[in-house]
Amino acid sequence: MYRKLISLSILAISQLTLHATQDTSSYTQAINGTNLSFEMKAIPKGKFKMGSESGNPDEKPVHEVEVDGFWIGVHEITWDIFEPFLYKDYEVSQSIDGEVPSNVDAVTRPTKPYLDMTFGMGKEGHPAIAMTHYNAIQFCKWLYERTGVFYRLPTEAEWEYACRAGSIGDYCFGDSAEELEEYAWYLDNSDGKTHPVGTKKPNAWGLYDMHGNVSEWTYDQYDENFYASSPSMNPVNEPKKLYAHSVRGGAYDDEAFDARAASRLASDPSWKQLDPQIPKSNWWFPEAPFVGFRVVKPSVQPSKAEIDAYYNTPPIIDK
Repeated sequence: MYRKLISLSILAISQLTLHATQDTSSYTQAINGTNLSFEMKAIPKGKFKMGSESGNPDEKPVHEVEVDGFWIGVHEITWDIFEPFLYKDYEVSQSIDGEVPSNVDAVTRPTKPYLDMTFGMGKEGHPAIAMTHYNAIQFCKWLYERTGVFYRLPTEAEWEYACRAGSIGDYCFGDSAEELEEYAWYLDNSDGKTHPVGTKKPNAWGLYDMHGNVSEWTYDQYDENFYASSPSMNPVNEPKKLYAHSVRGGAYDDEAFDARAASRLASDPSWKQLDPQIPKSNWWFPEAPFVGFRVVKPSVQPSKAEIDAYYNTPPIIDK
């Protein structure tokens, strides 16, 4: 397809609602002051072979990578969770006391989109889509202000490690694309639209929609040659440019090959071709209704200065 071609001293832990008290336990994160919550799965520290010798050139060389343990969202972030960040009025209506705390209210919110960003594919339970990399990080900042817990985007290595869940095949379940329909919404079974999250089989670590439904933002700057020089421990290609960032997992409109665990996609300026604004929006990709994200909580919590650096990097103007 055309688009494919041009294509971190956590605050008060008491605010974290855990179903279990062990740091290595999965948990449900309540969004304080609202009735909203989402599930997080504990992923153990480990090593894996990243990339694919039978895939695209940017998936080579296959190299051993070790990542620290972390927590990752069981599901892609849904419109149900994303909309209170997007619309203050909706956040007020979802708040238990009908108010928005001043620290939360100070978070910069996206400009309201000029079109229906669900693109008619459905909202309740469906993954939130078409946000920019900056938008996804600012949502994480909003979550931090609402929960006191540092959430961020997964690195490419964390994402692939979580997707594989111990598998060494093309997919989390092995190499047979014929089995993909049991785990994923993709070109052959999606009817050209997103579907409610968690309606297919999970991988061995209990994560849903790692293949298909929507592609997912990672934190990394996309570099087709990064694997040749990538460090072996917790690799991350720090983003310093507006384009491109790495997107993983494939989407509802992708063929099975593009939904493999090792498949990589790069964001592209063409994803804003419909944006009539000058400069173009920092918040939306109107031509990328196939992109969403899930969040990660690292096992080693960053300092307040590191948190501020992660969330408060100014957007790069898109001219």
